[in-house]
Amino acid sequence: MEVQRKTIAKFIAAAFVLNLVVMGAGAWFAYQEAPPIPDEITGPDGATVVTDEQIRDGKKAFQRDGLMNHGSILGNGAYYGADYTADTLDLKTEYMRQYYARERYGDDYTALESSEQAAIDDVVRQDLDDKYDGGDIQYSAAELFAHKQVREEYVERYHEGSHERGVPVEMIDSEADARKFADFALWTAWFSHTDRPDGDHSYTNEWPYAPGAGNDATAAAMTWSVIAMVLLVGAAGFGIWLYRSVELPEPSADGLSVPEPSEVEIFPSQRAALRFIPVAAGLFLAQVLLGGLLAHFYIERAGFFGIEEIFGVHILQMLPFAIAKTWHIDLGILWIAATWLGAGLFLPPLLTGHEPKRQSTYIDGLLGAIVVVTVGGLGGIWLGSHGYFGDLWWVFGNEGLEYLEVGKIWQVGLLAGFGIWAVLSIRGLKPLLDEEPVFGLGHMILYAGGSIALLFTAGFLFTPDTNIAVTEFWRWWVVHMWVEGAFEFFIVAIVGLTLVSMNLLSRRSAEKAVMLQALLVMGTGVIGVSHHYWWVGMPDMWIPIGSAFSTLELIPLVFILYEALGQYQAMSESGGFPYKLPFMFIIASGVWNFVGAGVLGFFINLPLINYYEHGTYLTVGHAHAAMFGAFGFLALGMVSYMLQLSIQPRRWDASWLRAAFWCWNVGLALMVFVSVLPVGFLQLETAFTQSYDAARSLAFYNQPIVQTLFWARLPGDTLIILGTVIYAADLVRKRFVLRQSADDPSVDDVAVADGVLNDD
Repeated sequence: MEVQRKTIAKFIAAAFVLNLVVMGAGAWFAYQEAPPIPDEITGPDGATVVTDEQIRDGKKAFQRDGLMNHGSILGNGAYYGADYTADTLDLKTEYMRQYYARERYGDDYTALESSEQAAIDDVVRQDLDDKYDGGDIQYSAAELFAHKQVREEYVERYHEGSHERGVPVEMIDSEADARKFADFALWTAWFSHTDRPDGDHSYTNEWPYAPGAGNDATAAAMTWSVIAMVLLVGAAGFGIWLYRSVELPEPSADGLSVPEPSEVEIFPSQRAALRFIPVAAGLFLAQVLLGGLLAHFYIERAGFFGIEEIFGVHILQMLPFAIAKTWHIDLGILWIAATWLGAGLFLPPLLTGHEPKRQSTYIDGLLGAIVVVTVGGLGGIWLGSHGYFGDLWWVFGNEGLEYLEVGKIWQVGLLAGFGIWAVLSIRGLKPLLDEEPVFGLGHMILYAGGSIALLFTAGFLFTPDTNIAVTEFWRWWVVHMWVEGAFEFFIVAIVGLTLVSMNLLSRRSAEKAVMLQALLVMGTGVIGVSHHYWWVGMPDMWIPIGSAFSTLELIPLVFILYEALGQYQAMSESGGFPYKLPFMFIIASGVWNFVGAGVLGFFINLPLINYYEHGTYLTVGHAHAAMFGAFGFLALGMVSYMLQLSIQPRRWDASWLRAAFWCWNVGLALMVFVSVLPVGFLQLETAFTQSYDAARSLAFYNQPIVQTLFWARLPGDTLIILGTVIYAADLVRKRFVLRQSADDPSVDDVAVADGVLNDD
């Protein structure tokens, strides 16, 4: 059947409204149903143990000192250290057992007979199996004893330091703040084992798995996992029918005039856009070098190949894991975003032959602003964590939330950068925007880029005083909706633009293909964020919603891969096609998108698996394959296309980029499949057979087999670093063979622009 572009646009609008309604209602419920912070926690005698202010101050210490990029809270964060929720719940259970053992039997718990231990285990579970009906929390004597012991353990660990755990000395500045951090972590442990009012399970749906505390997977996790599998099979059948029913022209080089690089004139604004590439490459190189250090931290918790023996100082003290991890994440986002912004400003002249006045100057200004924000943000992270900004650490320093680490002022700068980029893109695309309907190809790239900026605003809807469950609700709007929604939308839009600029698809055909794939992405990926709400204290409604939509996220990724393979086949059939290297990157992006976001994402997003897997190395494999594999390779593909057009044709040499391409692909495959995923499967088994805390413990990581698997990551990491070094070096040598830009460009200087503008 023939589906009009206008019809698809209407479905996209309907999907947008549905997403808005569901997520808007979810925001309201987030505030209504978040775990309560009691005014006071008291002991058996009514004396105050913890106040709400201490819990909030503990959350501030958690963010300010970067503890989310050392360990995790409610399963979210870094996996190097403990999960603080699971850790404090396990410690609380252990110390309560110790209290009852001494009170009832006058001996240590470990010295008791099995029958006596079983009796104490039952008493502890009964103590913890409580329901909250409002008001203050009253501890039993055993809970009070446990709370005080955990406080002192956290002072010893996070203030005094523990190099065995990879914790630098004075990671938390004072003993008082370390105790408050323990109060905050113990509060999350409390609502993980305390039943909701009028409910039969805890605020976190009984996560983490802790048999000693009575936490086990709920029936809903099993039921909705089965339903999700049924939905996947049904949706796959429907998707295949839909895709085969809608007539979409395939890209083809037959009978078309694919412009050679020598036929395309380069405009001043495109030369300016090229300057984003070396800046992004520098960030990329710094990121992979930090990634190698972070991987080694899992082997030598306080050292790096023995340099501490030579220089007498632990690298952990100079560059703590939390700081290195924060920079590693932020650099990854920044280099990909910078490359995409450059590509978005490079492509418009190819499509329009239009060069707005002073466009290149404005692009240079945008790049300068991005550099300032990048340096300020990364420097602020270090300064804020060292106390240089006082109470304004979260404004000018580091906000301390994974993927949203930089202070608010730098986040405002990034948002302003997106806004300037949108204005410059509109200026460059103006002839196309004026000629096409609101659902045209030029509009699509603006919608895709605009959605990235729009979702980023969710990061401004909370402060350090906000309840952690609500904070996580908004944080995942940015993180997940970027990855599964806006970024995927940008991928299909940018590939569509590239095909048109190569004269392989008509603009109208590309618009229809982009819109259909955008509809599938928007119809699944946005609401699919809800699988992140299962265990963080959000309402129960997210389990069925998250199960359904997270499962369906696989469908558009299959179609995107199918389209990419079809495009590559068309290119291969044309022996004279000049842009095979960019398409190698685009195909790699589609494959890794399917593997990382699709296969690995689907696997870990089944509720029953996610209950045990949440916050393990399986998530690390999913994240690296999806982020670098999908989005990184697309960015690098656009770089190769931009460079091929911008370099003197007779001086073009793709050999170094091709070598880097294979280093990256082989390295990523080795890292994910030889090291990261095997560790994740061992963690999954440990979580299932023992407890979640055991799977995240230092004892687990120190097992010989796990240490061997960490060492097995070295070849893959080395290849990725080598590929990045080759790439950076290639950019340096290509800098000296760039073409001169046209002094007075016009539409006649661009091989495809006239055809695009006249495509009706």
